[in-house]
Amino acid sequence: MKSCFRLSTLTALIVAFCFWGQAPLDGQVQKKPRSKHLASVDDIAITESQVRQEGADDLESLELKKLKTAASLAQDEQGILEKALERIVEERLLAAEAARQKISEKELVSREIDQKVQETTTEEIEQFYNANKQRIRMEKEEAFLEVRKYLQKRKASLARQTYIEKLEKEHKVVRSIEPLRFNVSAAGRPAQGPASAPVSLVLFSDFQCPYCREMSDTLKEIVKSYGNKVRLVFRQLPLTSIHPFAQKAAEASLCAAAQGRFWEMHDLMFQEQEKLGEADLKKKAGQLGLDTAAFDKCLDGDRFAAQVREDIRAGAAGGADGTPALFVNGRFLNGTRPYEDIAEIIDEELSRKK
Repeated sequence: MKSCFRLSTLTALIVAFCFWGQAPLDGQVQKKPRSKHLASVDDIAITESQVRQEGADDLESLELKKLKTAASLAQDEQGILEKALERIVEERLLAAEAARQKISEKELVSREIDQKVQETTTEEIEQFYNANKQRIRMEKEEAFLEVRKYLQKRKASLARQTYIEKLEKEHKVVRSIEPLRFNVSAAGRPAQGPASAPVSLVLFSDFQCPYCREMSDTLKEIVKSYGNKVRLVFRQLPLTSIHPFAQKAAEASLCAAAQGRFWEMHDLMFQEQEKLGEADLKKKAGQLGLDTAAFDKCLDGDRFAAQVREDIRAGAAGGADGTPALFVNGRFLNGTRPYEDIAEIIDEELSRKK
C-alpha cells in the first residue's frame, strides 16, 4: 500500500461537554459566553468575527484535526469490537470441539496446536537474520536469540490460526457484524456509472500524487470489469504541503467539468504530472478544445476553491489524511490497492446486496 501523506502532526483533541447548572468535571474546559467585542485599541473595538477571520487558516486546520480524530476513534472502536468478536468465536469453537472429542480444552490445544509447532532451526534463523540484518541493531549472538523467539512465536500463531480455520469449516460460524462505514456524499461530484449502481466508489485524489495516478489506472480496470454494478465518484484532496500545484490542478479539473470534460482533463493531468502549473493547465484546456476564455476566468477567479475545501473536509471526516483514499460503499481503503483487493470488497458488497 502506497500513498501520499500530509506533513502534519495529529494532536489529541479533548471535547468537553458541560451541563447547565453543573460544575465541569476535572480536566474539562468550561465554555463561557462569547463577547462580540474581544478587545479594543483607542476605543476601537476588535470583534470576534475579526479575530476568527485573522485565525481562519489555523481554525480550519483545527477543524480538520477534529474530524480526523473522530474518524480515527471510530476506526479504533471497530477494531476493538472485531478483535473481541474473534476471541469469543475462537473460544466457543475450541469449547465445542473439546466437548465433541470429550477432552479438556487444554488437552485439545496441546494436541492439535502446541505439539504441531516445529522447533525453529538454525538454518531458519540464519536465513531470517541475513535477510533483515541491515535493520537489526544488536550483536549477532544476541540477535539470534531474539530471532528464534520471534520465529517460534510466529509458528505458534500460524498453527493456531490454521486449526481455528479448520474448526470453522467443521462448525457452523455465521458473522453478521457490519463493517465500519463512513457517510461520504457523492452528490454533485464528477462520476462515472449509474447513480443506481449497487456499489459506490468514492475516490479522494491529488493530481500531483504519483500513487494517485497508479490508483486511477486500477480503477479504470475496475469500472471496465464491473460495468453498471459500480459508480466511480471523484473528490478532491490536494496535499498542498507537499504538492504545490495540487490545489490549482484540482480547481482546473472542476473548471473542465463545468464544460463537461472532467474525465478528459483528469486523464491529461495524470499523464503529464510534471506539467501542472497554471500556464500548463490553461494550455491543457486548449488541447481539449475547451472555451479557454471561460476556463481561464474560472481558474483565475477561484470559482471552485470552496468546493475543493468541502472535499478536503469530507475526506477528513472519513479519516483520509493521505492520497489516494477510496471509500467502497463507505468502507475506507487507504493508499494504493491492487485490483484484487478492491474487487474483493466490491464482490462482498454485491453479495450483501443479494
